[in-house]
Amino acid sequence: MGETRRGQEGLGILLLVGSAVAFSTAGYFTRLIPVDVWTLLFWRGIFAGLFVMGVLVWQHGADAWRSIPAMGLPGLSVTALSSSGMIFFIHAFRHTSVADVAIVYAAAPFVTAGIAWLWLRERPSRGTLIASAIAFVGVVVMMGGAFRLGNMLGDLFALAMTLSLSLMMVVLRRHGDRPMTAAAGLSPLLTALLVLPFATPGGVGSIDIWHLALFGVLQNGIGLLLITWGTKMLPAAQGALIGALDAPLAPVWVWLAFNEIPPTLTLMGGAIVMLAVLGHLLGDRRSAVLAQTDSP
Repeated sequence: MGETRRGQEGLGILLLVGSAVAFSTAGYFTRLIPVDVWTLLFWRGIFAGLFVMGVLVWQHGADAWRSIPAMGLPGLSVTALSSSGMIFFIHAFRHTSVADVAIVYAAAPFVTAGIAWLWLRERPSRGTLIASAIAFVGVVVMMGGAFRLGNMLGDLFALAMTLSLSLMMVVLRRHGDRPMTAAAGLSPLLTALLVLPFATPGGVGSIDIWHLALFGVLQNGIGLLLITWGTKMLPAAQGALIGALDAPLAPVWVWLAFNEIPPTLTLMGGAIVMLAVLGHLLGDRRSAVLAQTDSP
């Protein structure tokens, strides 16, 4: 039983690291594709949703449709929370600075831990909380300590995004027995539907459509799949902490693609976040090995 659980936790870590890598490419694709944000969200949602629903059909064949009613109210909640988080994310960037959004979202492990404790009575380990605090400091350093509460509306959108995604992770953890792949496919399609009145889908060229397809599949579709599967296997706060890897990885892709060398503070803060997350994961594995050694 212990071996099975540790194997499941290891798989969960790999899946969530993969989701952080996928989500971290958002800045690269946003810089690459010269269309307005609403059209970007629309096409990304269409391609991501079709990709995930295709995976669902590949998994279950003709019975794929049965997983939609089977996910029940929890699945609908995940769909709504994921979609609202995406929209709040964009609104936050339109009303406040990147630094404010990043620093507010860096509090996600603490918000997730609080919700998980109140709802599931799932207490985060001291190591998770310490690593989360160190990662938070790293994000603040990355942004040059630039949090200023310059625009309250934008900061509230960033907080709403953080609450939405934290709640989503706790719901996924709470209902790990439900099939949630359909929710990962429906949420970007719902986002596309909601932003359609503001988008201009027909004004996109063929090259941009190709890039939007990659954006939808590689960043949003794969990211949603991996976070949906991985969150079920780990404590909610630990899953949110692993998601912090998004922050230091995001400038790497822009650096490699556009030769934009990140500022020194970005590199220093990113290193702090990476060390916090990786140190926590290595410490957890070491504790598991020691526990196994000590057990009769």
